Amino acid sequence: MPGPDATAEIRRYLETGEHDMLFPAWSGVNTVDRLNRGHRELLAALVAEVKLRAGKPAVPPSLRGLDLVGLGRKKAEPMVRGLFPRSEQDVVLDLVGRSVVFVTPRSIRSILLGCEHLETAWKLANLYLSSVGAELLGKDAPELVGYSEGTTCFVSLDYSRHEDPFADFVVHEIAHIFHNCKRRTAGLPETRRREWLLNIDFRKRETFAYACEGYSRILERGRTVSERRALAQKFDGFCVEDDRADPREVAAVVREACRRRNGWKVILGHCVAPERSCGGRPTALGTLP
Repeated sequence: MPGPDATAEIRRYLETGEHDMLFPAWSGVNTVDRLNRGHRELLAALVAEVKLRAGKPAVPPSLRGLDLVGLGRKKAEPMVRGLFPRSEQDVVLDLVGRSVVFVTPRSIRSILLGCEHLETAWKLANLYLSSVGAELLGKDAPELVGYSEGTTCFVSLDYSRHEDPFADFVVHEIAHIFHNCKRRTAGLPETRRREWLLNIDFRKRETFAYACEGYSRILERGRTVSERRALAQKFDGFCVEDDRADPREVAAVVREACRRRNGWKVILGHCVAPERSCGGRPTALGTLP
């Protein structure tokens, strides 16, 4: 039974996602024991609160019987084929196939208990609660449909309910894996200039993800070049719901991508980080014409 200080700390964590990293409210035989005990008890309290608020929700009919494990690989394949050399494509696809995790009533408990970071667990708890129509944990809790951390992207059940014809949260979150994952983590050779799977400019990460998302949906919906170009003209970028990306810029990148043979390379060229020249000044590798 947690003491009064620990109870207050649990309440604060559940309401805000915040906690004292030293866990002074808990006792232990040593510092490591105290930290582990506090971490475990906060996660256990989070799991209990999520179960209480969510009840016993059903999986949406659109997801029943769907191969959720294979869905990530299927969604990623056109993107990987367009962005990576042939010799690396299967390696990257295998990585992506292991990285997409759907947050469902069956998986939520193990996902939360397996979180290394308590802040991540709190965000994923709210992602799940939002997807089942339950009350979020706090007034400032984020309403998320997808969330990426490292090489894992978590996808909400709301993925199947979104009505925006240009939205695909699975593709969006997979796109973030490419700049979060180092080549050696994927089992690929690494050099001084090629450390990450894709060297995306930090300021362009959301632009890259939204452009990949929109372009992917256009490729799925348009069978011919003319159909894709027509869809691109309808894409205004206002599915962008993040102030780190300019909707007009995203729309311009997607329209240009639809005019080229390999639109993925257009998106990458616009968002890649500048490479340092011998004199130490950045050199742009790709921009929109």
